[in-house]
Amino acid sequence: MNVKEILLRNVEKFHSKPVLFFHNEAVNFLQIRDIVFKLAKTFKELGLKKGDKVAVYLPNIPAYIYSYLGIWCSGLVCVPLDFMLTEEEIMFFISHSEAKVLITTPKSGVSIDSLKEKSPNLRNIILCNSKEVPLKKKNLILWEEIMDRKDVEGPEVDIDDKDYSIIFYTSGTTGMPKGVLVNYLQLEAPPKALEYFVDINENDITLCALPFSHLGGLIYIQALLWFGLTLILMERFQPLEFLRNVSKYKVTCFWIVPSMYYAFLRLREFEELDLSSLRWIVSFGASSSPEALRRFHRYCPQAHFLNGWGLTETNAPTTVIKMGSNKIESVGRALPWVEVKIFDDNDKEVNMGEIGEIAVKGWVVSDGYYNNPQTTKEAFRNGWFYTGDLGRFDEEGDLYIVGRKKEMIKVSGEIVFEPEVEAVIMKNTKISEVAVIGVPDRLRGEVPKAFIVLKENEEMGEEEIRIFCRQHLAHFKVPHYFEFVKELPKTRSGKIDKAELRNRI
Repeated sequence: MNVKEILLRNVEKFHSKPVLFFHNEAVNFLQIRDIVFKLAKTFKELGLKKGDKVAVYLPNIPAYIYSYLGIWCSGLVCVPLDFMLTEEEIMFFISHSEAKVLITTPKSGVSIDSLKEKSPNLRNIILCNSKEVPLKKKNLILWEEIMDRKDVEGPEVDIDDKDYSIIFYTSGTTGMPKGVLVNYLQLEAPPKALEYFVDINENDITLCALPFSHLGGLIYIQALLWFGLTLILMERFQPLEFLRNVSKYKVTCFWIVPSMYYAFLRLREFEELDLSSLRWIVSFGASSSPEALRRFHRYCPQAHFLNGWGLTETNAPTTVIKMGSNKIESVGRALPWVEVKIFDDNDKEVNMGEIGEIAVKGWVVSDGYYNNPQTTKEAFRNGWFYTGDLGRFDEEGDLYIVGRKKEMIKVSGEIVFEPEVEAVIMKNTKISEVAVIGVPDRLRGEVPKAFIVLKENEEMGEEEIRIFCRQHLAHFKVPHYFEFVKELPKTRSGKIDKAELRNRI
């Protein structure tokens, strides 16, 4: 993706059309271009060369978008960091990625001066919203000073498709975080997938509440750039405010994770607000609740609800179910330029209907993990990326996600898939959310345990839910333990944090 060319094309095509809304303030492509080019000029003056890394540690504010675009226009590599990270974690990522510049903003518990002093490779820090913050001025550049520049031209950089554009650090729930490499050609993967799967265009209005430090959030930036659509930006996900923004701005489409979908679906306002502008939404992670789907269609009958699947390593979306399909548990079929197969533990392709590990091949797949050859060798082999997700194909070629490899529970030799048990428990109308994990057991090795969040004003005892599970599950799949909780821990991308639940055992 040549970001500079696309940005200039959008300026010519859309000029003063408002395309980015944040806190009721609108920005057009002409303004975006000027900000981005000023930032790119600053990178050049700092001596950054093609391939150098720039870390971004910001909340979901427009400066995050401008940072991405300025980095890409300069042929640099963006290292997006989650704004929930601690100072110690930031230092690790800056050191591991070898970032030379950090773009950030003052935050309680994070010392800008300490970051400079303890990160030897970090040359400069660009600081947003710096008013009334006492700082040592050395190697510190204020965002406001960059924005005061006049008439800056775009950078001239020869960027190859195989040059790296991003190092995306995974959440690290299965060990140390891994830096997923994304090249400049792969920046085109998500928007081209959207073109194939859904009827997205420049007239669409979308709403982002996913963090830009994660692929789901980044796709909103790519869609803004690629299609010239309008983006409504939220700094964080708040279910009621999210629905109000859909109604206020006449949002036509968005993509979210299942926990966000269930969160706003439970609100009374979902029935009351005008959501008639919605054309489609995609949930990344199969939503297997028929009741939830019926509720969605009851109040948004004109909108399509689609399941999709993909990973950071595959530059998702990789599969999305067809519009109008009634297979609510399937995540659909792969893009025509992507191969998806399912293998057993011996790397042999399984038969249709059998469960195995999902593997992906194609130009959309990452080259591997930055400065991590051993982990790269384990996950990327024989020309395939082994995702760690377990799945199966039906007779029509649609894919079903069974769970992660680490979400298998072995009960006396029998295999239990956590998502399967969760899907059954979610059929109970009193339950709002559930997470199932395996816990140690002397006799059986492991047994399932369910953490349950009840809907407001509902009551339920352990025996009631146990009887319900026995009616719908084989005996060895029924959780041995039930714990009723007020809420489930979530990652920054909105997924249930099972690593945190396992740490509680």
